[in-house]
Amino acid sequence: MQDGESHLGVGIGDFIFDLHLAAGNGLLDALDSALRHACTAPYLNPLMQCGNGAVSQLRRAVMLLMTEGTDATQIKILEKLLIPREGAVLRKPVQVGNYTDFYASIDHATNVGRLFRPDQPLLPNYKFVPIGYHGRASSLILSGTPVSRPHGQTKPPSADLPTFGATKQLDYELEVGVYVGTGNSLGHSISIESAEEHIFGISLVNDWSARDIQAWEYQPLGPFLGKSFATSISPWVVTMDALAPFRVPLAPRPSGDPAPLPYLSSPAGAAAAIDLKLEVHLSTQAMRDSAQLPVQLSSGNLRSLYWSFAQMLAHHTSNGCNLLSGDLIASGTLSGPEEGSQGSLLEISHRGTTPFKLANGEIRSFLQDGDEVILRGFCELPGLPRIGLGECRGIIAPPIAHTHE
Repeated sequence: MQDGESHLGVGIGDFIFDLHLAAGNGLLDALDSALRHACTAPYLNPLMQCGNGAVSQLRRAVMLLMTEGTDATQIKILEKLLIPREGAVLRKPVQVGNYTDFYASIDHATNVGRLFRPDQPLLPNYKFVPIGYHGRASSLILSGTPVSRPHGQTKPPSADLPTFGATKQLDYELEVGVYVGTGNSLGHSISIESAEEHIFGISLVNDWSARDIQAWEYQPLGPFLGKSFATSISPWVVTMDALAPFRVPLAPRPSGDPAPLPYLSSPAGAAAAIDLKLEVHLSTQAMRDSAQLPVQLSSGNLRSLYWSFAQMLAHHTSNGCNLLSGDLIASGTLSGPEEGSQGSLLEISHRGTTPFKLANGEIRSFLQDGDEVILRGFCELPGLPRIGLGECRGIIAPPIAHTHE
């Protein structure tokens, strides 16, 4: 945000390069007029609609401005366009019309399945179809926005009847989302070969979950009020162009697993995954009161996904569903096969049956009021600049009194 108005910016080290001011000062005049105009919008949507090719042009133009020699006048202008990150007010980067959450981590699906269905952790369709559900775009909130503990119906196994009240099993979900750049027309699908062309970039997502509400309501139609109260998103979006050096093949399917159906089969040798390191940190109220640093709960990698984002988009549109520019497609909880790579407390605490101790001696099964969850993601390889996704934060606030409007 600049002078009370929202400006698009590019993160460069400890600074933000102001695209709005760059366009206004003529530094982007070599670009197409539609692309220049998109740089002055308060959201990324117009830039997304320009297509990935145009976005790559913009990225190259900014890199040239920052690295090539310029005259003294331009240097003074550039200095004014570099806004310190510290103190900058960040806002939602995208106007999201639709939000879809997938279930693309087989390790997470298996871990959760064992908790609820020990004899059949994975349902028969999992290895054939990317599982997803339509979420609420209206309750997407910016990183740093407090999350009020939600109310809902719950029914413990020992109870005869359900009761209504604040959730006692509030959880986070470590996720990565992609934003749709250019969409597709209603009735037309996106092929697996062209799916990447429709992805603008990625961002961190925390799809907060009330596990006790979810457990009572999810059959037979799946997630509802246990999910729709809040989903935190990062203010930073990293373009697919910037992630190109960190693309890797999707992990090979275990021996005996079925091959994807033809419409979900990526071209041979395609680098369909991203080598993105992910971390979850927790800061309790007691830690902050005693000036203790957050503790790391888990770490993982996006490359462990069973279904790629390209496969998610191809499947999402296979029935003719039209995706719109700015739509958010999330991965679902990301967990790895190793201990310490679980992406939710549901897995870490084994559905609350195995509480664990934090470094300061506090005990947790699920989140308590005052707990702050911090998601981080980054790509790094020797000889390449580190690419960070910033942070996605959320602190748990006490439940709001249940009233009707």
